[in-house]
Amino acid sequence: MSEHIISATNAVVTLDVALPSIIWGTIITVNMWAKSIGTGIVLVTAYLWFRHGKESTPALRWMMPVISFVALNIFLLFTLIDLHQPYRMINIFLHPHFTSSITVGAWMASLFTGLITLMAMIGLFDHFKNFREDCPIAKKVRAKSGLYEKVFPFVVFLAIPVTLYTAIIMAQSSARELWQTPAEMAQMLLAAIMAGTASLILISSSWSDEIKKNMAFILSIVLFMSFSMYMGEYFFSYKSAEAEATLAFVHLGGAYSFEFWFAMIIGFVIPFVIAVLNLKNINPKLLKIGAILALVGLFFAKDVWLKIPQMLPLS
Repeated sequence: MSEHIISATNAVVTLDVALPSIIWGTIITVNMWAKSIGTGIVLVTAYLWFRHGKESTPALRWMMPVISFVALNIFLLFTLIDLHQPYRMINIFLHPHFTSSITVGAWMASLFTGLITLMAMIGLFDHFKNFREDCPIAKKVRAKSGLYEKVFPFVVFLAIPVTLYTAIIMAQSSARELWQTPAEMAQMLLAAIMAGTASLILISSSWSDEIKKNMAFILSIVLFMSFSMYMGEYFFSYKSAEAEATLAFVHLGGAYSFEFWFAMIIGFVIPFVIAVLNLKNINPKLLKIGAILALVGLFFAKDVWLKIPQMLPLS
């Protein structure tokens, strides 16, 4: 927005001008990437416990909420860093307008983080046995250890809208044809499951081969589906002139072509092959390499998809 005053009449002239650079940059990429880990690890853990029982992964009771807690706080920190007026964020809670997707998302993310913090505290108190038996805090938390199981269903429920609301905000951005709500919501959910599965694979050393094969199967499915969506956008964007102009940045020779294909090959194709190879015979080290590559590739894929629609002038 550009403003100047005509001295003769004191009239204020306001003009809409093209934004000179990318506004949502790498900071928002880290935001979305960390949120995918923080929410995805909850969703995949819920599936594991439903399928195999909590006894099969006892350490996950404290490791899952701790990893989610760290990832969510990275997500919130980078959200705060991106704000031009960080203190205005207080108004979201003091003077909320729940017709805004940002307000609803902020409230849900805060509640989700609060519940995860509670679960992390309970899980850590239950796990570490070096607290004195007469410690009043330890006694109180152990006495209410059933609270963990009561809170967990609400955390699983909140994980879904918390990971999806960013897609709604992106889709509300005018003149951003590539960010369509249905596709972005699907990509956000797939990214969360992918990031959650990859994170769990990295801490799965003591788990049975059956669980590891299950993780490999989930990873292969979400990688295939997410890669298929990216390729669908890449090859069939001709219905929208704006989307086609946007994707020119990732077509061969485009400014983001190398980063895009690096993300697709490193983050989707190679991990998919590794996951498929582990469906029959588990190779834990190779599977962990695939998980790391998936996390790295997901970061770069999100970075490209976030930046390229902002490369087009809005006029």
